[in-house]
Amino acid sequence: MKQPLIALISILLYLSSAGMIAVRLFRREHPRLPPRQFALALAFGGLLMHTWLLYQHIFAPTGLNLAFFNALSLASWTVVASLLVPSLTKPVENLGIVLLPVAALTIALDAMFPNIGFMSPEASWILKLHVLLSMLAYSLLTIASVQAILLAVQDHYLRARQPGGFIRSLPPLMTMEAMLFEMISVGFVLLTLALISGLAFLENMFDQHLVHKTVLSAVAWLVFGSLLLGRKLWGWRGRKAIIWTLSGFALLILAYFGSKLVLEIILN
Repeated sequence: MKQPLIALISILLYLSSAGMIAVRLFRREHPRLPPRQFALALAFGGLLMHTWLLYQHIFAPTGLNLAFFNALSLASWTVVASLLVPSLTKPVENLGIVLLPVAALTIALDAMFPNIGFMSPEASWILKLHVLLSMLAYSLLTIASVQAILLAVQDHYLRARQPGGFIRSLPPLMTMEAMLFEMISVGFVLLTLALISGLAFLENMFDQHLVHKTVLSAVAWLVFGSLLLGRKLWGWRGRKAIIWTLSGFALLILAYFGSKLVLEIILN
């Protein structure tokens, strides 16, 4: 099967799943709601097609193609996988309303704008581990940021005493907040390991083309670490936790994809 057709199928499956999740949230009282398992099955089908595409795009005879849009598609795949696996046991699939359409968009961009940026097959295993850990950390913290936005919306409506159907369909506020800090904790550990592995394989993490990525990643690490420490020592929660989460996520996006965009697309 040709790659454009696989890409189209994956996009349609992701969007269909997001649509069904949205219907379940906003039309909760409807007598014929699509079953939750069906929405998840569509998303897993899209993930399977997405996996095949990434294998074709990234694994080339001359090395790993981690150009900008390939890396973006890989990051969205990791985000979706990190969302769908826990959704088998926890009610977190609602985040797919945002994350699945974004993943569909990255597949379309990767299909339209292929670029070449190879990692040599001779690259050290520490470098490959660094890339893997970085992707996993960014993905989990991306999900945490979407969870923080959803938590902010939920908190706003509850404070205004306007808990509409959408808000009532979400888990309790304390449960949402507990899931947020679980994601941040795991993402922080992965980010720590990614930074350590980066120090291990790079001779100078402050070279001209790496200094912005290094500094921004380190600042993001400090932000998430401070948030977890504040939660443990002073019980930080609510709006303060949301602001710190989104600030750390913005720094990570600038660190990785901002630098790749400038180096590969703008400066070529």
